[in-house]
Amino acid sequence: MITRELAVTLRDAGLVWHPAEGDRFQLDLSDDVELEAEADVFTVSEMTIEARRTPTGTDLAFNGTTEWALDAVTLAEAVWLPREDQLRELLRGTFRALMRLDDTFRVDVDIAGDLLSFEHPDPSEAYGRALLELISRSR
Repeated sequence: MITRELAVTLRDAGLVWHPAEGDRFQLDLSDDVELEAEADVFTVSEMTIEARRTPTGTDLAFNGTTEWALDAVTLAEAVWLPREDQLRELLRGTFRALMRLDDTFRVDVDIAGDLLSFEHPDPSEAYGRALLELISRSR
């Protein structure tokens, strides 16, 4: 799983999240909420946390099964933690290879003719760093 820091950086760079079943996220609420609640990882699921389209956007509705009281949060109050397969899909045609090295993974992408490599012990983090570069160059 990518780090919260990388997830926030991707969001701030312009990555748009359209919540779907199985997506993981953390809360990004005001200072009024305890930080330990923000550290919890939640999963979108019809039974527990459901994405509801509203006239003002999308809310993530908590259906009464969490251990603390929270009715719903907006997407702006959540940090999406994309999975490895989602990150690879977001790289689309730029993705060239994932290689396992001795103690790390390397993701190779081709962005506008530049072959770039991103290494990290967690393949998701390597994919996320490649995606951040793609988004940064697309702006």
